[in-house]
Amino acid sequence: MAIKIGDIPQFVQQVRAETAKVVWPTSRETMMTSLMVIIMTAMLGIFFFGIDSLFSAIVHSLLNFAR
Repeated sequence: MAIKIGDIPQFVQQVRAETAKVVWPTSRETMMTSLMVIIMTAMLGIFFFGIDSLFSAIVHSLLNFAR
């Protein structure tokens, strides 16, 4: 797939045309989405920490029981 030099301006024109069609989010939408990602990440972190702690306690108790 060789690219011809004459195709580059046409490619750039098509890229600009497609970029103009994009509906960019507002700053408020971006901030709200970012906040939701941070909140969900924190909630999942706490959830997995709790599950990991529970399984760790179970494994330690089983290992102590086996002694």
